[in-house]
Amino acid sequence: MTMLRGGLIQMGLKASTEESPQAITKAMLDAHIPLIDEAGKQGVQVLCFQEVFTQPYFCPSQDSKWYDAAEPIPDGPTTKLMQEYAKKHRMVIVVPIYESTHVTGVYYNTAAVIDADGTYLGKYRKTHIPQVAGFWEKFFFKPGFSEWPVFKTKYCKLGVYICYDRHFPEGWRALALNGAEYIVNPSATVAGLSEYLWKLEQPASAVANGCWIGAINRVGTEAPWNIGEFYGQSYFVSPRGQIEKIASRDQDELIVYDMDMDMVKKVRDTWQFFRDRRPETYEILVTED
Repeated sequence: MTMLRGGLIQMGLKASTEESPQAITKAMLDAHIPLIDEAGKQGVQVLCFQEVFTQPYFCPSQDSKWYDAAEPIPDGPTTKLMQEYAKKHRMVIVVPIYESTHVTGVYYNTAAVIDADGTYLGKYRKTHIPQVAGFWEKFFFKPGFSEWPVFKTKYCKLGVYICYDRHFPEGWRALALNGAEYIVNPSATVAGLSEYLWKLEQPASAVANGCWIGAINRVGTEAPWNIGEFYGQSYFVSPRGQIEKIASRDQDELIVYDMDMDMVKKVRDTWQFFRDRRPETYEILVTED
């Protein structure tokens, strides 16, 4: 049996949104580091944080102040710091942060992937960007176009899909077809309709693609926007669609679970969805109206 020990960290905001983005980053890193070390002590092999983990979810605003929260990847301080912790604990770390680029004024919602020896493997940029009341993401993020990278880490073939992406089944399938065995979905989502979907979409996607999924959400409320409660409940779901371990609704928490990676082959061999798919009939899926 091939086991993969995964870790997910969910957390509430640790500084006032009136503080500078740099001060908030420091507060969030200071709060995460003890849990990163705890993950290392527990032998976690792949660790992931929540969406834009060093900042509030600032998208209810349209305030250019938050552009100053963005950092380059891989040369920014947060990615470099996480490379040190990955190497220290021999742990793959997925680092979701706000990314600045060499083009002034162009920013992405991104996750850097760092291997267990501290090597930067690459990044995934959020593909689907919402623009609805309370979630003015197009003000802050350019859509990514990264051809569904799958990262061959020390421990597994890893995919990343970010928050709103999860509503689009095509990306899950593309990651699985590219070889992903475990896909992480760092998110920032509040109570309401999305909570109903929270325990439906990722399990359904895990079944449809025969892979493990780690879903991460933040906790608490964030003033001054107060768009709702970030309801936590980060979890691991198996290729059979069973939620195997779930975090609390309202607490900072590291959850750890041992995933049976042999289940990926067993489930795919049983259902044979990849054999029976008919891409030659799917032209309508990629045709604009």
